[in-house]
Amino acid sequence: MSYQEKVINEPAANQIQIRNIAIGVNYHDVYVRSGLYKTLPLPGVPGCEASGIVEKIGDHVQGFQVGERVTYCTREYGAYATHINISHDKVIKIPNFLSDELVATNFLRALTVEMLINRITPIDSSKSILVTAASGGVGRLLCQWASSLGVKVIGSVGSQEKIQETKMNGCFETFVSSDEGFSKKILEVTEGKGVDIVFDSVGNDTFETSLASLAPCGYLINFGQSSGPIPPVEMSKLAQKSLSISRPILFHYTNQRSLFENMIRSVFDQFINNVYSLEDKMCFDLKNVSQAHDILESRKGGGSLYLKP
Repeated sequence: MSYQEKVINEPAANQIQIRNIAIGVNYHDVYVRSGLYKTLPLPGVPGCEASGIVEKIGDHVQGFQVGERVTYCTREYGAYATHINISHDKVIKIPNFLSDELVATNFLRALTVEMLINRITPIDSSKSILVTAASGGVGRLLCQWASSLGVKVIGSVGSQEKIQETKMNGCFETFVSSDEGFSKKILEVTEGKGVDIVFDSVGNDTFETSLASLAPCGYLINFGQSSGPIPPVEMSKLAQKSLSISRPILFHYTNQRSLFENMIRSVFDQFINNVYSLEDKMCFDLKNVSQAHDILESRKGGGSLYLKP
């Protein structure tokens, strides 16, 4: 990645020009940069989310004013920049009680958690769940929200050092995913039943143990692949316990503006109700974005990274 000068065009009809204040850094950006996701034609500007100030408004845009604080998330990328022209239906006004930095580091993740908890399969206090990468950016929010609902949350992490953190985020038990007998430990703490749902963002390295940890008629929701893509799955393997698998993509849920707004209200409610205990944020100059990616990929931090233009 290299920092380059580029002419900023006037916003087209139905677009808003935003001056970015804080730019979110997500593992999705690493997938795009590495080529695992071939979703950004190169050369291109990565980045899915940022918070900023409305600077210009294109024709036919209503409901926004120059100077308002806003945020956005987009599958068309372009957030790693000082400015962006973006369709108004992807833009949301930031409530006064939230800072630009908090929104930039948690909005996309909190939307993802909202999708996982409310949009795919029912989850309530009668359920037990396993969350892989429970100390990661999405994982820690997912554990906190689920725990607040009375769900029995089990976490998996990559190292022993991360276990205590997950306990603080609502996990009643946490295990190291690479430990021998991992699935047996899950069965032991669920009285031999297994968990009802696995939320797996790791992919290849945890897929088999995630399946083995499920109760009959359980549901595996894979929403990331930090360890690499999952190989093809034989249907007969699912039939052994009548299991279900899905691979949700957030942007398919946010395409419809009315559903997007419902999800946003739900997310903001979690912040209002102090459901989340958020970690310290780390800021990098936009020109030094490679340093932020290095930290993400090292798995030694990266829960709340953002870029400052």
